[in-house]
Amino acid sequence: MLGRLARYLRIVGMDTAYRTGLDDEELLRCAATEHRTVITRDRGLARRADGAVLLASVAIEDQWRELHARFPQIPTEPRFERCTLCNGPLGPLSPEDTLATVSAVPARVRDSGTSLYRCASCGHVYWEGSHTASVRRRLALWTSGGPR
Repeated sequence: MLGRLARYLRIVGMDTAYRTGLDDEELLRCAATEHRTVITRDRGLARRADGAVLLASVAIEDQWRELHARFPQIPTEPRFERCTLCNGPLGPLSPEDTLATVSAVPARVRDSGTSLYRCASCGHVYWEGSHTASVRRRLALWTSGGPR
């Protein structure tokens, strides 16, 4: 129910677990074991999880605003520290990386000298491009409380 929010939290470098297919008991057990805060829109689940954050909003921008109001220390800039897909740590791609890894990157990006990052867990490759600029604009707008 909060998958998009989880991706944005990962974009700004927050260690964010998001798993589908868990029942409430499994989710609560994982959160307790991993010392995580449960963020949910489910009132019943929020009541059962110590320190849970219950979000009322459906729209991603309003969810971001609610969460940022509660935790103003959440970064608001993309950081290239976490994989948006699996939450694994990102690291710079090194010259020793295989051509197969780099071949997933468009030639114009490879040739531009743009820094490349790879997830240590799933291997997904990232770079700062036009999508990053768009994410920056969205986060700035959401954080400032600008127009919806």
